[in-house]
Amino acid sequence: MSKNRYPRLLGLLPLLGTLLLSGCNMTLLDPKGQVGLDERNLIITATLLMLLVVVPVIVMTFLFAWKYRASNQDAVYAPKWSHSTKIEIAVWAVPVLIIIALGYVTYKSTHALDPYRPLDSDVKPITVEVVAMDWKWLFIYPEQGIATVNKLVFPANTPINFKVTSDTVMNSFFIPGLGGQIYAMAGMQTKLHLIANQNAEFDGISANYSGAGFTGMKFKAIATSQADFDAWVSDVKKAPKQLEKAEYEALSKPSQNNPVELYASFTPNLFQIILDKYEGMKPGKPMHHEGKEHEMAAMEGMDMSSHSAAGAEE
Repeated sequence: MSKNRYPRLLGLLPLLGTLLLSGCNMTLLDPKGQVGLDERNLIITATLLMLLVVVPVIVMTFLFAWKYRASNQDAVYAPKWSHSTKIEIAVWAVPVLIIIALGYVTYKSTHALDPYRPLDSDVKPITVEVVAMDWKWLFIYPEQGIATVNKLVFPANTPINFKVTSDTVMNSFFIPGLGGQIYAMAGMQTKLHLIANQNAEFDGISANYSGAGFTGMKFKAIATSQADFDAWVSDVKKAPKQLEKAEYEALSKPSQNNPVELYASFTPNLFQIILDKYEGMKPGKPMHHEGKEHEMAAMEGMDMSSHSAAGAEE
């Protein structure tokens, strides 16, 4: 009796798995941004094209097993059969056509969804500079003259031009609800272009393991109306903190589950300064140990007051 009990329990595993998955939020299949929608459609299209082969094979497997079972005396037995032109054409032609279709769709979407490609829109985009840190995200708004930690706010229906780097190990900047992700690497700048089609709140994460505080390296990305975004920027400008040299040094130290922080201003060209810290790591560049001192000297020599949008540009 005990021997029969375990197969019954094993039979319940698929049901248990279904119940567990029922609580999952299928964010990637329900995006709220045009890039995410295009990526979702690509996934669905590729899956359906592949199912054109998979489903018939599965059906024929059960059909042939039933038709040519040992008890079926009416099934044709042809031990010397070795070739069928019709079967050969079907076996080769169908997969080739599917591969051609997949190749066309993939080629077209690869260029259309290039993360470096700016989005087509009549609305002027906003720029956000992203810095991955241990274990938090720093967002710099060069046009607005503000900075935040673990909170990203932007107007809906407005393209966002992200410039991404890291002041620590490699990370991956990812907002699943908007689509697309891009790696953040020290001394390098990557780009990502996204847009939200409606007002909503999204979860942002690092999709690349980066150490002990990785699980808490999350942030909120909030799409609002233009008026609410402007009001939020005005509120941040009233924040008591400024992201100056000492404040940035403290922020750059490893911390887990870092709370949201707002900065009314920041060191001009801070994003470029962070990039230049790792200049010696680039191929063909001589390694030196003065990078940290040069970076701090540059920060000390800059005006720490609130700067204009022109002064904040790279």
